[in-house]
Amino acid sequence: MDSNNISLQGCDFSSKDYWENRYKSSGNSGSGSYHNLAMFKAEVLNQLFEQCKIKSVIEFGCGDGNQLGLLKCQRYIGLDVSLTAIEQCRSLYKGDKSKSFFLYDYRGFIDNAGLFKQECAISLDVLYHLVEDEVYESYIRHLFSSAGKLVVIYAADFDHIQVAKHVLYRRFTKYVKENILGWTMEFTIKNKYPAKGFDDDQGSMADFFVYIKNL
Repeated sequence: MDSNNISLQGCDFSSKDYWENRYKSSGNSGSGSYHNLAMFKAEVLNQLFEQCKIKSVIEFGCGDGNQLGLLKCQRYIGLDVSLTAIEQCRSLYKGDKSKSFFLYDYRGFIDNAGLFKQECAISLDVLYHLVEDEVYESYIRHLFSSAGKLVVIYAADFDHIQVAKHVLYRRFTKYVKENILGWTMEFTIKNKYPAKGFDDDQGSMADFFVYIKNL
């Protein structure tokens, strides 16, 4: 496993540029947002929304909008670092007044008035693509500060393992426990399609982690 690790030391890498270039070159949000994995994520999320009476959702990293088409919520805000992805979502959901989309930049997201705050904040297949420490830490703070009741994270929770220039697995539950106050990780949901290896695009290393806001 260590032999597959890729170091970013001395490398000027931008996760934002990576995804914008990917979408510009006709790429999509990845295998996790399509087919069996997309269906699995939608089943879990829709059940959570129903059980917890969630009506409003904000997603940090909405991507090309394919996964969104399977979700059932009354009001949705999608944020993404890629302008091309936002434009794709605008086109895909043109005329749907229940859905709004915004370009996200961690340096310019200062929501002191809680204008973006929704009942539930979700992060799906995003955390391990945030290879820069400042981007990663800001993203987690914004994710939790934008939720009123529930935070749902779909990600792999490993110690520091980098398998590609745009994929860095981290023990994010440890970071949340030590840095985000007022939240409790209520339960996890194991992946229905666990990956057999890092290059298995039919499965995923990610599981669901559900956080509840403390009363």
